Amino acid sequence: MTGLFRKALRSAAAVMFSVAALAGPGSAETLADALVLAYRNSNLLDQNQAVLRAADEDVASAVATLRPVVNYVLQSGYAKTRLAEGWANDLTLSAQLTLFDFGRNKLGLEIAKETVLATREALVGVEQNVLLSAVSAYMDVRSAVENVSINENSVRVIGEALRAAQDRFDVGEVTRTDVALAEARLAATRASLAAAQGQLAIAREAYKAAVGSYPGPLAAPPRAPALPGTLDEAAAIAQRTHPSIRQAQREVTVAELQVAASAAERRPEITAGASVSSDLDDDPTGQVGLTMSQTIYAGGSLSAAHRKAIAGRDAARSGLLQTGVGITQDVGNAWANIAVARAQIESTDRQIRAATVAYQGVSEEAQLGARTTLDVLDAEQDLLDAQAARIEAEARLQVAIYSLLASMGLLTVEHLNLGIPTYDPAAYYNAVKKAPRTSVQGKSLDRVLEAIGKN
Repeated sequence: MTGLFRKALRSAAAVMFSVAALAGPGSAETLADALVLAYRNSNLLDQNQAVLRAADEDVASAVATLRPVVNYVLQSGYAKTRLAEGWANDLTLSAQLTLFDFGRNKLGLEIAKETVLATREALVGVEQNVLLSAVSAYMDVRSAVENVSINENSVRVIGEALRAAQDRFDVGEVTRTDVALAEARLAATRASLAAAQGQLAIAREAYKAAVGSYPGPLAAPPRAPALPGTLDEAAAIAQRTHPSIRQAQREVTVAELQVAASAAERRPEITAGASVSSDLDDDPTGQVGLTMSQTIYAGGSLSAAHRKAIAGRDAARSGLLQTGVGITQDVGNAWANIAVARAQIESTDRQIRAATVAYQGVSEEAQLGARTTLDVLDAEQDLLDAQAARIEAEARLQVAIYSLLASMGLLTVEHLNLGIPTYDPAAYYNAVKKAPRTSVQGKSLDRVLEAIGKN
C-alpha cells in the first residue's frame, strides 16, 4: 500500500504541471499567439471597421454640401401649336451653390467628423472585447486540460487502489465492503473524467469561436502585465482612457452640434444659381441669380425637431455620466476579483500541502489497519479537490488581470505590444475626407482598399 501511495503521490504532484508537459517550449501556443490570431480573425472587428468606413463616408457627403451642384437636363419631345409643329430638343446646364445658411452645412460636417471619432472609440472597445474573449477562452482550455489530467490521474490511482483492495480481500485482510467502496469511487471518478472531457470539448469550441482555430498545446500564461498600485489610480486611468467614456464624450459633442443645427433649420438660406439653356437650334440663353428661402410654417415640425435635439443632448450628457459610473464599477469589480483569486491561490496552495500530508498519513495508517479504504479514498478526493480549486483560482486570476486592463481601456494590441500591424482608422478617412472622385486622393483610396482586402 505504501508503494502504491508513493506512486500516486508522484502522479498527483505532476498534475500541476500537466499543460507545460504537453509540448516543448518551441511548439506550445502562447497567450500572445492566441491574442494575435483573435485580432486577425475577428469578424466583429471586420464588421466594426466597415461601420467606421461608412462613418468616414458621411464626412465626404458633408463636404459635398459645401460645394456647387452641377447638373444638366436634356429633353426631347413633340410639340404642336398654332404657329409650329414638330420635335423640340432642349439642353439645360445649371449650377447651384449655397452661400449662407447660418452654418447648417458646416455644422453637418462637424457632426460627421465627431461621429467618426466616436466610432473610432467604439472600434477600440470592440478590440478590447475580442482580446478579453481570447484570454478567457485560453485560460478555460488550459483549466479544462489540467482538470482532465487530474481526473485521468485519479482514475489510475483509484484503479490501482481497487486492485490492491481486491488482492487484500483475496487474502482476507479487508472485507468485501472495502472492495465495493473502491469500485463505487472508481465509477464516480470515471464519471467526473467524462464530465471534464466534455468541458474540454466545450472550451475548445469557445476557443475556436474567439481565436479562429482550435487550440494546440497551450503554454503557461506569461508574467502578468504591470498594474496600477492602487484602486484609485486604476479608476483614474479608466476615466481618462476607456474608449466607452471617450465615445460618450464625442456623442455629447455630436448632440450639442445637433441642437445648433436644428436651430439653424428655422433660419433663411441664400443660394446662388446659374443656368444655360438651348433648344440646339437657336443661340443659348443664360441666367444668373440669387435665391433666399425660408420655411415660415411647417406644422410645428421644426420646433419639435429642435426640442428633440435638446432632449437628445440631455440624454447624451446623462449617458456620459452613467458610463463613467459603470466603468468605475468595472474597475472595482476586476480589482476585487484579482484580490480574491490571489487569496484563493494562497489558500489552495496550503490546502494542497495539507491534503498531501493527510493523504500520506491516512495511507500509511491504512497499511497498519488503523484506517479503512474509504478513509484513503476520501483523502485522495480531498487532494483532488484542492488541485482543481488551485487550477480554477489561477485561471480566474489571469482573467481578472486582463479584465482590469480592459476596464481601464488598456487591453489593446498596442498596449500589450503584440507587435503586429493593426487597422489604421486614419488611412481610409484621409483618403475620402475630401470626397474624391477621380484624383490623387481617389487613387490613394484604391490603395487603402487593396491593403485591407476590400477591393
